[in-house]
Amino acid sequence: MTQLLRPENLQDRLLFAIPKKGRLNETCLTLLSGADIQFKRAHRLDVALVKNLPIALVFLPAADIPHFVANGDVDLGITGHDMVQEAGPAIANAIDEELALGFGKCQLQVQIPEASDTIKTVQDLVGKKVATSFDHLAGKYFQELDKQSGSDKTTTIAYLNGSVETACALGLADGIVDLVESGETMRACGLKPIATLLSSEAKLIRPKTPHARSNTALISLITARIRGVIAAKRYVLCQYNIPKVNLSQALEITPGRRAATVSTLEESDWSAVSSMVTRDEVANIMDRLENVGATDILILSIDNCRV
Repeated sequence: MTQLLRPENLQDRLLFAIPKKGRLNETCLTLLSGADIQFKRAHRLDVALVKNLPIALVFLPAADIPHFVANGDVDLGITGHDMVQEAGPAIANAIDEELALGFGKCQLQVQIPEASDTIKTVQDLVGKKVATSFDHLAGKYFQELDKQSGSDKTTTIAYLNGSVETACALGLADGIVDLVESGETMRACGLKPIATLLSSEAKLIRPKTPHARSNTALISLITARIRGVIAAKRYVLCQYNIPKVNLSQALEITPGRRAATVSTLEESDWSAVSSMVTRDEVANIMDRLENVGATDILILSIDNCRV
């Protein structure tokens, strides 16, 4: 990594920060492939030079990426919304969350032992000990609860770098604040949620004020490519024929991402419609189209697009 970080290797290259490991890394690599960002990352190196574009990929801990985007020379980054907020208001206010990427969805929750007889609500944790990796957000949340309680009790926030879910079982804390995806790990540890601080997903971020060396045209190009890849995963193309008398009903079912494409067929009382529809609603949409008289209904996958 040291040699690749020499200034001459990064000169005139857009710097793009990617989570080096964890829940976001693998999906980020798939996203880069879909955007035709071609690179080869050498073993144990955290910088990769892109072959077909003037970009250097820098693999960093997800929690560090907001700091490098806000205060360093990094032009683009992918990290969770939770990491941007945990970095604090000065960092969060210096960053634009350009795109929601649709993966890495989770919630930052307060969790307590299911078997607890004394703790039932977040107010019951006031004055007790809470373990978390999100000491900024958890501290701010419980500081407000401490004030509202009207007592002189102060909740103790214990920072842990990992394995937060074990803190209650091992006697370190009365409750925890941690990211929850499916909740399976928390249930296995005998925990249950009692409050949600925020909802999160992966975001494409950039500095609000571009760096002096930033290639804004290339930033816009990469952003458009990634937006297209995300849309291609979310949407499919629905094509069908419909009698003109029923066209308005059909268009209510398939309005398209912006608008549907309508063409007149040789049979003048029929129209052909092409429209982007969300992948998870396809079966229901086909049923509804058939009910209003549509025929020859086809669903086509989208490999890539620009939207």
